[in-house]
Amino acid sequence: MRTGVRSDGSGQLRPRVEEVRIQGLGVIDEAVLELSPGFNVVTGETGAGKTMVVTGLGLLFGGRADPSRIRPGADRATVEGTLVIEPGGRVAQQVEDIGGEVDEGELIISRTVSAEGRSRAWLGGRTVPVGTLTYLADDLVAVHGQMDQQRLLQPARQRAALDRYAGDDLVKPLRAYTQAYKRHKQVAAQLDELTTRARERAQEADLLRFGLEEIEKVDPKPGEDVELRGEEERLSHADALRGAATGAHAALLGDPMQTADGARDVISLLGEARAAVDAVRDFDAELAGMADRLAEAGYLIADVATDLAAYAESVEADPARLAAVQERRALLSGLIRKYGEDSSAVLAWAQSSAARLAELEGDDDRIGELTREHEELTDRLTELAAELTGVRQAAAERFGRAVTEELTALAMPHARVVVQLTRSADFGPEGVDEVELRMAAHPAAPPLPLNKGASGGELSRVMLAIEVVFAGADPVPTFVFDEVDAGVGGKAAVEIGRRLARLARTAQVVVVTHLPQVAAFADQHLVVEKTSDGSVVRSGVVTLDHEGRVRELSRMLAGMEDSELGRAHAEELLELAAADR
Repeated sequence: MRTGVRSDGSGQLRPRVEEVRIQGLGVIDEAVLELSPGFNVVTGETGAGKTMVVTGLGLLFGGRADPSRIRPGADRATVEGTLVIEPGGRVAQQVEDIGGEVDEGELIISRTVSAEGRSRAWLGGRTVPVGTLTYLADDLVAVHGQMDQQRLLQPARQRAALDRYAGDDLVKPLRAYTQAYKRHKQVAAQLDELTTRARERAQEADLLRFGLEEIEKVDPKPGEDVELRGEEERLSHADALRGAATGAHAALLGDPMQTADGARDVISLLGEARAAVDAVRDFDAELAGMADRLAEAGYLIADVATDLAAYAESVEADPARLAAVQERRALLSGLIRKYGEDSSAVLAWAQSSAARLAELEGDDDRIGELTREHEELTDRLTELAAELTGVRQAAAERFGRAVTEELTALAMPHARVVVQLTRSADFGPEGVDEVELRMAAHPAAPPLPLNKGASGGELSRVMLAIEVVFAGADPVPTFVFDEVDAGVGGKAAVEIGRRLARLARTAQVVVVTHLPQVAAFADQHLVVEKTSDGSVVRSGVVTLDHEGRVRELSRMLAGMEDSELGRAHAEELLELAAADR
Protein backbone atom coordinates (compact mmCIF):
# COMPACT_ATOMS: atom_id res chain seq x y z
CA MET A 1 0.00 0.00 0.00
CA ARG A 2 1.29 3.44 -0.88
CA THR A 3 2.34 5.81 1.86
CA GLY A 4 -0.58 7.95 2.95
CA VAL A 5 -3.20 5.91 1.09
CA ARG A 6 -6.19 5.28 3.29
CA SER A 7 -8.17 2.11 3.50
CA ASP A 8 -11.88 1.65 4.13
CA GLY A 9 -11.30 0.16 7.57
CA SER A 10 -11.14 -3.40 6.32
CA GLY A 11 -7.53 -3.07 5.25
CA GLN A 12 -8.47 -2.80 1.58
CA LEU A 13 -7.12 0.07 -0.48
CA ARG A 14 -9.62 2.85 -1.16
CA PRO A 15 -9.12 4.27 -4.66
CA ARG A 16 -8.24 7.94 -4.88
CA VAL A 17 -7.02 10.62 -7.26
CA GLU A 18 -3.28 11.06 -6.74
CA GLU A 19 -2.40 13.72 -9.31
CA VAL A 20 -4.18 15.89 -11.86
CA ARG A 21 -2.40 17.68 -14.72
CA ILE A 22 -4.38 20.43 -16.49
CA GLN A 23 -3.31 22.24 -19.68
CA GLY A 24 -5.07 24.93 -21.69
CA LEU A 25 -8.25 25.10 -19.59
CA GLY A 26 -9.67 28.52 -18.73
CA VAL A 27 -6.96 30.73 -17.26
CA ILE A 28 -4.79 27.66 -16.61
CA ASP A 29 -1.87 27.36 -19.00
CA GLU A 30 -0.43 24.36 -17.21
CA ALA A 31 -0.95 23.21 -13.63
CA VAL A 32 -0.30 20.07 -11.61
CA LEU A 33 -2.30 19.20 -8.50
CA GLU A 34 -0.94 16.59 -6.11
CA LEU A 35 -3.80 15.43 -3.91
CA SER A 36 -3.64 13.73 -0.52
CA PRO A 37 -5.87 10.81 0.53
CA GLY A 38 -7.92 12.92 2.98
CA PHE A 39 -9.34 16.45 2.85
CA ASN A 40 -7.86 18.60 0.06
CA VAL A 41 -8.81 22.25 -0.20
CA VAL A 42 -8.12 24.52 -3.18
CA THR A 43 -8.09 28.30 -2.65
CA GLY A 44 -6.90 31.36 -4.51
CA GLU A 45 -7.87 34.86 -5.46
CA THR A 46 -11.02 35.47 -7.50
CA GLY A 47 -10.39 34.59 -11.11
CA ALA A 48 -7.30 32.56 -10.33
CA GLY A 49 -8.80 29.41 -11.87
CA LYS A 50 -9.94 27.49 -8.79
CA THR A 51 -13.15 26.38 -10.47
CA MET A 52 -11.14 25.06 -13.41
CA VAL A 53 -9.86 22.42 -11.02
CA VAL A 54 -13.41 21.10 -10.61
CA THR A 55 -14.02 21.52 -14.33
CA GLY A 56 -10.87 19.51 -15.05
CA LEU A 57 -11.94 16.72 -12.72
CA GLY A 58 -15.37 16.72 -14.35
CA LEU A 59 -13.79 16.32 -17.81
CA LEU A 60 -11.56 13.56 -16.50
CA PHE A 61 -14.60 11.55 -15.48
CA GLY A 62 -16.70 12.02 -18.60
CA GLY A 63 -18.22 15.48 -18.02
CA ARG A 64 -19.60 17.55 -20.89
CA ALA A 65 -16.89 19.08 -23.07
CA ASP A 66 -17.35 22.85 -23.57
CA PRO A 67 -14.90 24.26 -26.13
CA SER A 68 -15.55 27.77 -24.78
CA ARG A 69 -13.58 26.75 -21.67
CA ILE A 70 -10.39 26.25 -23.71
CA ARG A 71 -7.72 28.84 -22.95
CA PRO A 72 -7.54 31.57 -25.62
CA GLY A 73 -4.72 30.81 -28.03
CA ALA A 74 -4.66 27.09 -27.18
CA ASP A 75 -5.80 24.52 -29.75
CA ARG A 76 -6.99 22.10 -27.12
CA ALA A 77 -7.48 21.52 -23.39
CA THR A 78 -5.93 18.42 -21.80
CA VAL A 79 -6.58 16.86 -18.43
CA GLU A 80 -4.60 13.84 -17.23
CA GLY A 81 -5.20 12.11 -13.93
CA THR A 82 -3.21 9.51 -12.04
CA LEU A 83 -5.40 7.34 -9.82
CA VAL A 84 -4.46 4.84 -7.17
CA ILE A 85 -6.79 1.84 -7.33
CA GLU A 86 -6.90 -1.63 -5.84
CA PRO A 87 -5.01 -4.11 -8.07
CA GLY A 88 -7.41 -6.85 -9.08
CA GLY A 89 -10.38 -4.86 -7.80
CA ARG A 90 -13.60 -3.98 -9.63
CA VAL A 91 -12.23 -0.85 -11.31
CA ALA A 92 -8.98 -2.57 -12.33
CA GLN A 93 -10.99 -5.44 -13.84
CA GLN A 94 -13.16 -3.01 -15.81
CA VAL A 95 -10.05 -1.32 -17.22
CA GLU A 96 -8.42 -4.62 -18.14
CA ASP A 97 -11.62 -5.84 -19.79
CA ILE A 98 -11.40 -3.04 -22.35
CA GLY A 99 -7.69 -3.62 -22.95
CA GLY A 100 -6.30 -0.89 -20.68
CA GLU A 101 -3.36 -1.32 -18.31
CA VAL A 102 -3.11 -0.85 -14.57
CA ASP A 103 0.51 -0.54 -13.48
CA GLU A 104 0.92 -1.80 -9.91
CA GLY A 105 -2.31 -0.17 -8.78
CA GLU A 106 -1.74 3.05 -10.78
CA LEU A 107 -4.25 4.03 -13.47
CA ILE A 108 -3.79 6.87 -15.97
CA ILE A 109 -6.89 8.62 -17.36
CA SER A 110 -6.63 11.33 -20.02
CA ARG A 111 -9.11 13.58 -21.82
CA THR A 112 -8.66 16.21 -24.52
CA VAL A 113 -11.11 18.75 -25.92
CA SER A 114 -10.25 20.56 -29.16
CA ALA A 115 -11.21 24.14 -29.98
CA GLU A 116 -13.62 22.68 -32.57
CA GLY A 117 -15.39 20.72 -29.84
CA ARG A 118 -13.97 17.27 -30.60
CA SER A 119 -13.28 15.18 -27.52
CA ARG A 120 -11.08 12.14 -27.03
CA ALA A 121 -10.46 9.95 -24.00
CA TRP A 122 -7.81 7.43 -22.92
CA LEU A 123 -8.05 4.89 -20.13
CA GLY A 124 -4.99 2.93 -19.07
CA GLY A 125 -3.28 3.85 -22.35
CA ARG A 126 -6.25 2.71 -24.44
CA THR A 127 -8.48 5.01 -26.51
CA VAL A 128 -12.06 4.68 -25.25
CA PRO A 129 -15.43 6.40 -25.80
CA VAL A 130 -16.02 9.28 -23.39
CA GLY A 131 -19.04 7.35 -22.09
CA THR A 132 -16.64 4.75 -20.69
CA LEU A 133 -15.18 7.40 -18.36
CA THR A 134 -18.69 8.32 -17.23
CA TYR A 135 -19.46 4.67 -16.50
CA LEU A 136 -16.20 4.23 -14.60
CA ALA A 137 -16.82 7.42 -12.60
CA ASP A 138 -19.82 5.81 -10.89
CA ASP A 139 -17.37 3.73 -8.87
CA LEU A 140 -14.73 6.43 -8.38
CA VAL A 141 -15.96 9.98 -7.88
CA ALA A 142 -18.95 12.16 -6.99
CA VAL A 143 -18.69 15.73 -8.28
CA HIS A 144 -20.98 18.22 -6.52
CA GLY A 145 -21.01 21.52 -8.34
CA GLN A 146 -23.66 23.81 -9.77
CA MET A 147 -23.00 22.79 -13.37
CA ASP A 148 -22.29 19.12 -12.77
CA GLN A 149 -24.73 16.26 -12.94
CA GLN A 150 -25.25 15.03 -9.40
CA ARG A 151 -24.70 11.32 -8.95
CA LEU A 152 -27.22 11.13 -6.10
CA LEU A 153 -29.88 12.81 -8.21
CA GLN A 154 -30.25 9.53 -10.10
CA PRO A 155 -33.21 7.53 -8.66
CA ALA A 156 -31.39 4.18 -8.83
CA ARG A 157 -28.47 5.69 -6.89
CA GLN A 158 -30.82 7.10 -4.26
CA ARG A 159 -32.41 3.71 -3.63
CA ALA A 160 -29.02 1.98 -3.49
CA ALA A 161 -27.70 4.59 -1.05
CA LEU A 162 -30.80 4.28 1.16
CA ASP A 163 -30.43 0.49 1.18
CA ARG A 164 -26.81 0.79 2.33
CA TYR A 165 -27.91 3.25 4.99
CA ALA A 166 -30.56 0.78 6.19
CA GLY A 167 -27.71 -1.66 6.85
CA ASP A 168 -28.17 -5.13 8.30
CA ASP A 169 -31.93 -4.70 8.76
CA LEU A 170 -32.33 -4.93 5.00
CA VAL A 171 -29.78 -7.63 4.19
CA LYS A 172 -31.78 -10.74 5.05
CA PRO A 173 -35.17 -9.74 3.55
CA LEU A 174 -33.47 -8.35 0.44
CA ARG A 175 -31.56 -11.62 -0.06
CA ALA A 176 -34.79 -13.62 0.30
CA TYR A 177 -36.60 -11.26 -2.07
CA THR A 178 -33.82 -11.45 -4.66
CA GLN A 179 -33.90 -15.25 -4.73
CA ALA A 180 -37.70 -15.32 -5.02
CA TYR A 181 -37.62 -12.61 -7.69
CA LYS A 182 -35.15 -14.54 -9.85
CA ARG A 183 -37.29 -17.69 -9.69
CA HIS A 184 -40.47 -15.68 -10.30
CA LYS A 185 -38.89 -14.18 -13.41
CA GLN A 186 -37.83 -17.61 -14.68
CA VAL A 187 -41.29 -19.09 -14.15
CA ALA A 188 -42.97 -16.11 -15.82
CA ALA A 189 -40.67 -16.46 -18.84
CA GLN A 190 -41.44 -20.20 -19.12
CA LEU A 191 -45.18 -19.57 -18.86
CA ASP A 192 -44.96 -16.89 -21.51
CA GLU A 193 -43.04 -19.27 -23.74
CA LEU A 194 -45.62 -22.03 -23.32
CA THR A 195 -48.72 -19.89 -23.71
CA THR A 196 -47.76 -17.31 -26.33
CA ARG A 197 -46.18 -19.95 -28.58
CA ALA A 198 -48.96 -22.54 -28.15
CA ARG A 199 -49.84 -22.50 -31.87
CA GLU A 200 -46.23 -22.85 -32.99
CA ARG A 201 -45.67 -25.67 -30.51
CA ALA A 202 -48.83 -27.46 -31.68
CA GLN A 203 -47.65 -27.22 -35.28
CA GLU A 204 -44.25 -28.54 -34.26
CA ALA A 205 -45.90 -31.49 -32.47
CA ASP A 206 -47.99 -32.35 -35.58
CA LEU A 207 -44.91 -32.36 -37.77
CA LEU A 208 -43.07 -34.61 -35.33
CA ARG A 209 -46.00 -37.06 -35.13
CA PHE A 210 -46.20 -37.25 -38.93
CA GLY A 211 -42.49 -37.96 -39.21
CA LEU A 212 -42.51 -40.59 -36.45
CA GLU A 213 -45.53 -42.35 -37.98
CA GLU A 214 -43.87 -42.35 -41.39
CA ILE A 215 -40.69 -43.86 -39.96
CA GLU A 216 -42.64 -46.40 -37.91
CA LYS A 217 -44.43 -47.65 -41.04
CA VAL A 218 -41.18 -48.22 -42.90
CA ASP A 219 -39.40 -49.58 -39.79
CA PRO A 220 -35.81 -49.07 -41.04
CA LYS A 221 -32.91 -51.01 -39.54
CA PRO A 222 -29.43 -49.65 -38.84
CA GLY A 223 -27.26 -49.98 -41.96
CA GLU A 224 -30.12 -51.43 -43.99
CA ASP A 225 -29.77 -48.93 -46.81
CA VAL A 226 -26.14 -49.99 -47.41
CA GLU A 227 -26.98 -53.69 -47.44
CA LEU A 228 -29.86 -53.23 -49.86
CA ARG A 229 -27.75 -51.15 -52.23
CA GLY A 230 -25.26 -54.06 -52.49
CA GLU A 231 -28.00 -56.64 -52.98
CA GLU A 232 -29.63 -54.60 -55.76
CA GLU A 233 -26.30 -54.39 -57.58
CA ARG A 234 -25.91 -58.19 -57.46
CA LEU A 235 -29.46 -58.91 -58.58
CA SER A 236 -29.33 -56.38 -61.42
CA HIS A 237 -26.17 -57.99 -62.88
CA ALA A 238 -26.79 -61.68 -62.04
CA ASP A 239 -26.17 -63.06 -65.56
CA ALA A 240 -22.94 -61.12 -66.01
CA LEU A 241 -21.69 -62.18 -62.56
CA ARG A 242 -22.50 -65.88 -63.16
CA GLY A 243 -20.89 -65.83 -66.61
CA ALA A 244 -17.73 -64.22 -65.26
CA ALA A 245 -17.42 -66.77 -62.45
CA THR A 246 -18.02 -69.73 -64.86
CA GLY A 247 -15.46 -68.47 -67.37
CA ALA A 248 -12.86 -67.91 -64.67
CA HIS A 249 -13.48 -71.42 -63.29
CA ALA A 250 -12.98 -72.97 -66.76
CA ALA A 251 -9.77 -71.03 -67.26
CA LEU A 252 -8.39 -72.36 -63.99
CA LEU A 253 -9.57 -76.01 -64.16
CA GLY A 254 -10.80 -76.50 -67.71
CA ASP A 255 -14.24 -77.47 -68.95
CA PRO A 256 -14.87 -81.25 -69.07
CA MET A 257 -17.77 -80.74 -71.48
CA GLN A 258 -15.49 -79.02 -73.96
CA THR A 259 -13.81 -81.06 -76.73
CA ALA A 260 -10.07 -81.08 -77.02
CA ASP A 261 -9.09 -78.05 -79.00
CA GLY A 262 -5.60 -77.55 -77.74
CA ALA A 263 -6.66 -75.16 -74.94
CA ARG A 264 -4.94 -75.81 -71.68
CA ASP A 265 -6.12 -74.75 -68.19
CA VAL A 266 -4.03 -73.03 -65.50
CA ILE A 267 -3.95 -76.01 -63.16
CA SER A 268 -2.46 -78.24 -65.91
CA LEU A 269 0.17 -75.68 -66.78
CA LEU A 270 1.10 -75.24 -63.09
CA GLY A 271 1.35 -79.04 -62.76
CA GLU A 272 3.75 -79.26 -65.69
CA ALA A 273 5.86 -76.42 -64.33
CA ARG A 274 6.01 -78.01 -60.92
CA ALA A 275 6.98 -81.44 -62.37
CA ALA A 276 9.76 -79.90 -64.42
CA VAL A 277 11.27 -78.18 -61.39
CA ASP A 278 10.74 -81.08 -58.97
CA ALA A 279 12.87 -83.30 -61.22
CA VAL A 280 16.00 -81.31 -60.45
CA ARG A 281 15.18 -79.64 -57.09
CA ASP A 282 17.75 -81.72 -55.22
CA PHE A 283 20.58 -80.03 -57.10
CA ASP A 284 19.82 -76.44 -56.06
CA ALA A 285 18.14 -75.14 -52.89
CA GLU A 286 16.98 -71.94 -54.66
CA LEU A 287 15.17 -73.91 -57.32
CA ALA A 288 13.68 -76.17 -54.61
CA GLY A 289 12.14 -73.06 -53.01
CA MET A 290 10.57 -72.15 -56.32
CA ALA A 291 9.12 -75.64 -56.58
CA ASP A 292 7.45 -75.21 -53.18
CA ARG A 293 5.99 -71.87 -54.24
CA LEU A 294 4.59 -73.50 -57.40
CA ALA A 295 2.94 -76.13 -55.20
CA GLU A 296 1.40 -73.42 -53.01
CA ALA A 297 0.15 -71.61 -56.11
CA GLY A 298 -1.49 -74.81 -57.27
CA TYR A 299 -3.33 -75.24 -53.96
CA LEU A 300 -4.45 -71.55 -54.01
CA ILE A 301 -5.71 -71.75 -57.61
CA ALA A 302 -7.62 -74.95 -56.80
CA ASP A 303 -9.33 -73.22 -53.82
CA VAL A 304 -10.25 -70.16 -55.92
CA ALA A 305 -11.62 -72.43 -58.65
CA THR A 306 -13.80 -74.24 -56.11
CA ASP A 307 -15.14 -70.90 -54.76
CA LEU A 308 -15.85 -69.69 -58.31
CA ALA A 309 -17.88 -72.80 -59.01
CA ALA A 310 -19.90 -72.36 -55.81
CA TYR A 311 -20.48 -68.63 -56.56
CA ALA A 312 -21.63 -69.38 -60.12
CA GLU A 313 -24.18 -71.90 -58.81
CA SER A 314 -25.45 -69.41 -56.14
CA VAL A 315 -26.05 -66.48 -58.49
CA GLU A 316 -29.51 -66.64 -59.97
CA ALA A 317 -31.63 -64.00 -61.64
CA ASP A 318 -34.62 -63.25 -59.33
CA PRO A 319 -36.80 -60.51 -60.79
CA ALA A 320 -39.29 -60.70 -57.92
CA ARG A 321 -36.60 -60.19 -55.28
CA LEU A 322 -35.01 -57.40 -57.32
CA ALA A 323 -38.35 -55.59 -57.46
CA ALA A 324 -38.81 -56.01 -53.70
CA VAL A 325 -35.33 -54.66 -52.98
CA GLN A 326 -35.86 -51.66 -55.24
CA GLU A 327 -39.19 -50.89 -53.63
CA ARG A 328 -37.68 -51.10 -50.15
CA ARG A 329 -34.81 -48.86 -51.17
CA ALA A 330 -37.25 -46.28 -52.49
CA LEU A 331 -39.04 -46.18 -49.13
CA LEU A 332 -35.75 -45.77 -47.27
CA SER A 333 -34.56 -43.06 -49.68
CA GLY A 334 -37.72 -41.06 -48.97
CA LEU A 335 -36.99 -41.15 -45.26
CA ILE A 336 -33.32 -40.30 -45.75
CA ARG A 337 -34.19 -37.24 -47.84
CA LYS A 338 -36.29 -35.89 -44.97
CA TYR A 339 -34.68 -37.04 -41.76
CA GLY A 340 -31.00 -37.95 -42.18
CA GLU A 341 -28.13 -38.91 -44.43
CA ASP A 342 -28.61 -42.68 -43.87
CA SER A 343 -30.92 -45.11 -42.08
CA SER A 344 -28.96 -44.84 -38.81
CA ALA A 345 -29.37 -41.05 -38.86
CA VAL A 346 -33.11 -41.47 -39.52
CA LEU A 347 -33.40 -43.67 -36.43
CA ALA A 348 -31.46 -41.09 -34.37
CA TRP A 349 -33.87 -38.36 -35.54
CA ALA A 350 -36.80 -40.53 -34.53
CA GLN A 351 -35.35 -41.03 -31.05
CA SER A 352 -34.76 -37.30 -30.38
CA SER A 353 -38.09 -36.33 -31.93
CA ALA A 354 -39.97 -38.79 -29.74
CA ALA A 355 -38.42 -37.13 -26.67
CA ARG A 356 -39.31 -33.65 -27.96
CA LEU A 357 -42.88 -34.76 -28.73
CA ALA A 358 -43.27 -36.09 -25.21
CA GLU A 359 -42.14 -32.70 -23.93
CA LEU A 360 -44.60 -30.84 -26.15
CA GLU A 361 -47.48 -33.15 -25.28
CA GLY A 362 -46.78 -32.47 -21.61
CA ASP A 363 -47.22 -28.71 -22.04
CA ASP A 364 -50.71 -28.59 -20.59
CA ASP A 365 -49.57 -30.30 -17.40
CA ARG A 366 -46.47 -28.08 -17.29
CA ILE A 367 -48.54 -24.94 -17.74
CA GLY A 368 -50.70 -25.94 -14.78
CA GLU A 369 -47.68 -26.59 -12.58
CA LEU A 370 -45.98 -23.33 -13.55
CA THR A 371 -49.18 -21.34 -13.04
CA ARG A 372 -49.53 -22.63 -9.51
CA GLU A 373 -45.85 -21.92 -8.78
CA HIS A 374 -46.16 -18.43 -10.29
CA GLU A 375 -49.13 -17.63 -8.04
CA GLU A 376 -47.28 -18.88 -4.96
CA LEU A 377 -44.18 -16.85 -5.85
CA THR A 378 -46.28 -13.74 -6.48
CA ASP A 379 -47.77 -14.04 -3.00
CA ARG A 380 -44.31 -14.60 -1.53
CA LEU A 381 -42.86 -11.62 -3.38
CA THR A 382 -45.72 -9.42 -2.23
CA GLU A 383 -44.95 -10.30 1.39
CA LEU A 384 -41.20 -9.79 1.00
CA ALA A 385 -41.66 -6.52 -0.91
CA ALA A 386 -43.88 -5.21 1.89
CA GLU A 387 -41.17 -6.16 4.39
CA LEU A 388 -38.56 -4.32 2.32
CA THR A 389 -40.80 -1.26 2.12
CA GLY A 390 -41.19 -1.26 5.90
CA VAL A 391 -37.44 -1.40 6.48
CA ARG A 392 -36.80 1.30 3.87
CA GLN A 393 -39.51 3.53 5.30
CA ALA A 394 -37.97 3.34 8.75
CA ALA A 395 -34.51 4.06 7.31
CA ALA A 396 -35.93 6.92 5.21
CA GLU A 397 -37.40 8.59 8.29
CA ARG A 398 -34.11 8.27 10.19
CA PHE A 399 -32.18 9.54 7.21
CA GLY A 400 -34.49 12.51 6.62
CA ARG A 401 -34.19 13.61 10.25
CA ALA A 402 -30.40 13.24 10.21
CA VAL A 403 -29.96 15.26 6.99
CA THR A 404 -32.36 17.96 8.19
CA GLU A 405 -30.30 18.31 11.38
CA GLU A 406 -27.16 18.64 9.27
CA LEU A 407 -28.78 21.35 7.15
CA THR A 408 -29.64 23.35 10.26
CA ALA A 409 -25.96 23.43 11.17
CA LEU A 410 -25.12 24.38 7.56
CA ALA A 411 -27.12 27.64 7.69
CA MET A 412 -30.28 26.13 6.21
CA PRO A 413 -32.40 25.99 9.40
CA HIS A 414 -35.76 25.99 7.63
CA ALA A 415 -34.94 23.39 5.03
CA ARG A 416 -36.24 19.87 5.37
CA VAL A 417 -35.18 16.75 3.47
CA VAL A 418 -37.52 13.80 3.11
CA VAL A 419 -37.23 10.49 1.34
CA GLN A 420 -40.31 9.72 -0.69
CA LEU A 421 -41.11 6.09 -1.36
CA THR A 422 -43.60 5.25 -4.09
CA ARG A 423 -44.72 1.84 -5.19
CA SER A 424 -44.03 0.76 -8.76
CA ALA A 425 -46.58 -1.27 -10.68
CA ASP A 426 -44.31 -4.27 -11.13
CA PHE A 427 -41.81 -6.22 -9.09
CA GLY A 428 -38.22 -5.11 -9.65
CA PRO A 429 -34.86 -6.67 -8.78
CA GLU A 430 -34.78 -4.76 -5.46
CA GLY A 431 -38.49 -4.65 -4.66
CA VAL A 432 -41.35 -2.37 -5.64
CA ASP A 433 -40.04 0.84 -4.07
CA GLU A 434 -39.03 3.89 -6.08
CA VAL A 435 -36.94 6.19 -3.91
CA GLU A 436 -36.58 9.93 -4.39
CA LEU A 437 -34.84 12.45 -2.16
CA ARG A 438 -36.85 15.67 -1.86
CA MET A 439 -36.31 18.99 -0.11
CA ALA A 440 -38.65 21.67 1.20
CA ALA A 441 -36.83 25.01 1.34
CA HIS A 442 -39.10 26.24 4.19
CA PRO A 443 -41.93 24.80 6.32
CA ALA A 444 -44.69 26.01 4.00
CA ALA A 445 -43.04 24.74 0.84
CA PRO A 446 -43.90 21.34 -0.62
CA PRO A 447 -40.99 18.89 -0.86
CA LEU A 448 -39.54 19.01 -4.36
CA PRO A 449 -36.86 16.92 -6.11
CA LEU A 450 -33.41 18.06 -5.00
CA ASN A 451 -32.46 19.71 -8.27
CA LYS A 452 -35.68 21.77 -8.18
CA GLY A 453 -35.85 22.57 -4.51
CA ALA A 454 -32.40 24.13 -4.06
CA SER A 455 -30.16 26.65 -5.78
CA GLY A 456 -26.63 25.74 -6.92
CA GLY A 457 -24.96 26.71 -3.65
CA GLU A 458 -27.75 25.25 -1.54
CA LEU A 459 -27.66 22.04 -3.53
CA SER A 460 -23.95 21.61 -2.78
CA ARG A 461 -24.67 22.02 0.93
CA VAL A 462 -27.58 19.60 0.71
CA MET A 463 -25.32 17.11 -1.01
CA LEU A 464 -22.68 17.61 1.67
CA ALA A 465 -25.26 16.92 4.36
CA ILE A 466 -26.45 13.83 2.52
CA GLU A 467 -22.92 12.53 1.94
CA VAL A 468 -22.03 13.09 5.61
CA VAL A 469 -25.07 11.12 6.73
CA PHE A 470 -24.32 8.43 4.15
CA ALA A 471 -20.60 8.40 5.10
CA GLY A 472 -19.38 4.82 5.22
CA ALA A 473 -22.51 3.54 3.46
CA ASP A 474 -21.67 5.17 0.12
CA PRO A 475 -18.87 3.28 -1.65
CA VAL A 476 -17.68 6.21 -3.82
CA PRO A 477 -14.09 6.93 -2.69
CA THR A 478 -13.65 10.53 -3.91
CA PHE A 479 -15.94 13.53 -3.44
CA VAL A 480 -15.48 16.89 -5.18
CA PHE A 481 -17.37 19.97 -3.93
CA ASP A 482 -17.64 23.37 -5.57
CA GLU A 483 -19.73 26.27 -4.20
CA VAL A 484 -20.51 24.27 -1.07
CA ASP A 485 -19.86 27.45 0.94
CA ALA A 486 -21.80 29.84 -1.31
CA GLY A 487 -23.73 32.40 0.72
CA VAL A 488 -22.54 31.32 4.17
CA GLY A 489 -19.96 32.45 6.69
CA GLY A 490 -19.17 32.55 10.36
CA LYS A 491 -20.34 29.57 12.38
CA ALA A 492 -22.01 27.90 9.41
CA ALA A 493 -18.70 28.00 7.53
CA VAL A 494 -16.97 26.30 10.45
CA GLU A 495 -19.66 23.62 10.45
CA ILE A 496 -19.16 23.06 6.72
CA GLY A 497 -15.43 22.60 7.28
CA ARG A 498 -16.07 20.27 10.19
CA ARG A 499 -18.41 18.08 8.12
CA LEU A 500 -16.09 17.95 5.17
CA ALA A 501 -13.33 16.81 7.52
CA ARG A 502 -15.68 14.18 8.92
CA LEU A 503 -16.47 12.93 5.41
CA ALA A 504 -12.73 12.78 4.67
CA ARG A 505 -12.26 10.17 7.41
CA THR A 506 -13.68 7.52 5.08
CA ALA A 507 -13.10 9.08 1.64
CA GLN A 508 -10.93 11.48 -0.32
CA VAL A 509 -12.46 14.96 -0.44
CA VAL A 510 -11.51 17.80 -2.81
CA VAL A 511 -13.10 21.21 -2.11
CA VAL A 512 -12.82 24.54 -3.89
CA THR A 513 -13.59 27.28 -1.35
CA HIS A 514 -13.19 30.96 -0.58
CA LEU A 515 -13.87 30.54 3.14
CA PRO A 516 -10.92 30.33 5.55
CA GLN A 517 -13.11 28.50 8.08
CA VAL A 518 -13.50 25.65 5.58
CA ALA A 519 -9.88 25.70 4.42
CA ALA A 520 -8.57 25.41 7.99
CA PHE A 521 -9.96 21.87 8.33
CA ALA A 522 -8.07 20.49 5.32
CA ASP A 523 -5.36 17.84 5.52
CA GLN A 524 -3.71 19.43 2.49
CA HIS A 525 -4.05 23.00 1.29
CA LEU A 526 -3.43 23.90 -2.38
CA VAL A 527 -3.42 27.50 -3.57
CA VAL A 528 -3.83 28.60 -7.17
CA GLU A 529 -1.75 31.66 -8.02
CA LYS A 530 -1.84 33.71 -11.22
CA THR A 531 1.17 35.24 -12.88
CA SER A 532 1.33 38.92 -13.72
CA ASP A 533 -0.28 38.30 -17.11
CA GLY A 534 -3.28 36.59 -15.50
CA SER A 535 -2.43 32.99 -16.41
CA VAL A 536 -1.73 29.99 -14.23
CA VAL A 537 1.51 28.23 -15.14
CA ARG A 538 3.19 25.04 -13.91
CA SER A 539 4.38 26.65 -10.68
CA GLY A 540 0.99 28.30 -10.11
CA VAL A 541 -0.46 25.52 -7.94
CA VAL A 542 1.39 25.27 -4.66
CA THR A 543 1.01 22.88 -1.75
CA LEU A 544 1.27 25.01 1.39
CA ASP A 545 3.20 24.22 4.54
CA HIS A 546 2.01 25.51 7.92
CA GLU A 547 3.45 28.99 7.44
CA GLY A 548 2.02 29.18 3.95
CA ARG A 549 -1.40 28.16 5.27
CA VAL A 550 -1.27 30.90 7.89
CA ARG A 551 -0.47 33.50 5.21
CA GLU A 552 -3.20 32.23 2.86
CA LEU A 553 -5.85 32.07 5.59
CA SER A 554 -4.83 35.57 6.70
CA ARG A 555 -5.31 36.80 3.13
CA MET A 556 -8.71 35.13 2.98
CA LEU A 557 -9.70 36.64 6.36
CA ALA A 558 -8.33 40.16 6.13
CA GLY A 559 -7.27 40.55 2.54
CA MET A 560 -3.64 40.92 3.65
CA GLU A 561 -1.18 38.04 4.07
CA ASP A 562 0.89 39.76 6.76
CA SER A 563 -1.87 41.34 8.85
CA GLU A 564 -1.11 40.59 12.49
CA LEU A 565 -4.79 40.34 13.29
CA GLY A 566 -5.36 38.14 10.29
CA ARG A 567 -2.45 35.85 11.16
CA ALA A 568 -3.65 35.50 14.74
CA HIS A 569 -7.13 34.62 13.54
CA ALA A 570 -5.65 32.16 11.05
CA GLU A 571 -3.64 30.43 13.77
CA GLU A 572 -6.77 30.23 15.89
CA LEU A 573 -8.73 28.61 13.04
CA LEU A 574 -6.00 26.04 12.43
CA GLU A 575 -5.86 25.20 16.15
CA LEU A 576 -9.66 24.85 16.26
CA ALA A 577 -9.65 22.54 13.26
CA ALA A 578 -6.75 20.47 14.61
CA ALA A 579 -8.49 20.04 17.97
CA ASP A 580 -11.72 19.01 16.24
CA ARG A 581 -9.95 16.34 14.17
